[in-house]
Amino acid sequence: MRELVLRMAAENPHWGYRRIAGELTGLGRPVGASTVWAILKKAGIDPAPRRSGPTWPQFLRSQASGILAVDFFHVDTVLLRRLYCMVAMEISTRRVHLMGVTAHPTGNWAVQQARDLLMALDDRVDRFRFLIRDRDAKFTDAFDAVFTSEAIQVLLTPVRAPRANAYIERWIGGCRRELLDRTLIINERHLRSVLAAYETHFNTHRPHRALRQAAPLRPLPDPVHSDAKVIRRDLLGGVIHEYTQVA
Repeated sequence: MRELVLRMAAENPHWGYRRIAGELTGLGRPVGASTVWAILKKAGIDPAPRRSGPTWPQFLRSQASGILAVDFFHVDTVLLRRLYCMVAMEISTRRVHLMGVTAHPTGNWAVQQARDLLMALDDRVDRFRFLIRDRDAKFTDAFDAVFTSEAIQVLLTPVRAPRANAYIERWIGGCRRELLDRTLIINERHLRSVLAAYETHFNTHRPHRALRQAAPLRPLPDPVHSDAKVIRRDLLGGVIHEYTQVA
């Protein structure tokens, strides 16, 4: 019975354990669905439909070089005004692009930010095959059309599933912890300046475990075998520290 269950699972990757149990019953070999589930689990076989294709994390890792991710987040100023920011990330390199800041995010505004992003990517646009975004109403059909015109397929995350866009959600969380939660934002101009400085810090200095502690735009230096002096450079009034060596 075990061999037959495993054979059916291998030959029909879209069948679930209940479907396999039904097929066996039709062959005159009645078996409980829970028994089929236990056999599959013990054999290390995932439930359908996962067997028919890669999981979401596996897809992201295998296609990282061709994936862009975009998302919105908001910031409240000291004057109790809410501002909205759009950010994009190149998943393979973790490079971040601050797309824009506004108090009135509309569909047309989002479309213009999408066009500006493609212009910033310039001759690297053809490297990307997928764009991951959530189902925010500000992402209109016109927004998607900007990317599909460059043969970039738009993938929507499930409803209320921030982990499906985990890379950029993690960046937003880090930006809040390292910068925004420790800075009083006055107005839109101030927020743009602060985020631009953090974007540069993130892309050119901040180490990333996924890149073996390199930064997106800075490779790791050769090992140092001398007692070179290390100095600290303060950014944004000391909110962020960067360290460098003096020859």
